[in-house]
Amino acid sequence: MQAPCPQCAQKVLVDDAKAPDRPFSVRCPKCQGIVRFTGRSPEPASAPAAPSAPGEDGLSDEIRAEMTARLRREVSELEAARGQVLAALPDAQLAKALTQPLADLGYVVDVLDVPEEGGRLLEQGTYSVVVTSRTAPVPGQAETLYSRLSRLSPEARRRIFVVLAGDEFRTGDGTQAFVALADLVVNPKDAAGIEMPMLNAMAERSRLFQAYRDARRRFEEAES
Repeated sequence: MQAPCPQCAQKVLVDDAKAPDRPFSVRCPKCQGIVRFTGRSPEPASAPAAPSAPGEDGLSDEIRAEMTARLRREVSELEAARGQVLAALPDAQLAKALTQPLADLGYVVDVLDVPEEGGRLLEQGTYSVVVTSRTAPVPGQAETLYSRLSRLSPEARRRIFVVLAGDEFRTGDGTQAFVALADLVVNPKDAAGIEMPMLNAMAERSRLFQAYRDARRRFEEAES
């Protein structure tokens, strides 16, 4: 069986004979991202219906839907407190495509169209997700939202999941995201299929910071 890495699109192969009959995950050999498999299906008693043809990512519609549903549940459990999304992109259709998966999860999406307002709310911690580009301006100001983000304190920045869109990016490239100070980078041409990579990145980030919060709590308890 095979599945593409949601971070770098590398196809990861697993020997059917060695795969368990339950959902499992492996690390991508290229970028170390988490690649999820649904598990080996038991031999059917009768001939099954013909599966749908695989898409560009190598997954059938059924497997893609199952993996997406599982990621939605995981993100919903990890991100218990729904927040607000700040979208600042010159292309309204692109902004809608990148924020729709978040709206489906219960996030409230705001479009930055009021001078100063978005920047102030950003610094006050109102938004838990920001979707923008390197060049999207803050209305009424001679700066970009990206530069505004880069000026946040480490603690404030840690609380925000940043999605950066641009033609220069390879969707889900962890190295590019790290350099660009983002949690997920997206090439606009991939916007229509962004739900799975976005949910996967959000789940990975939530697990990371949950571990950080747990370690910090144990340290504070030990100090007291």
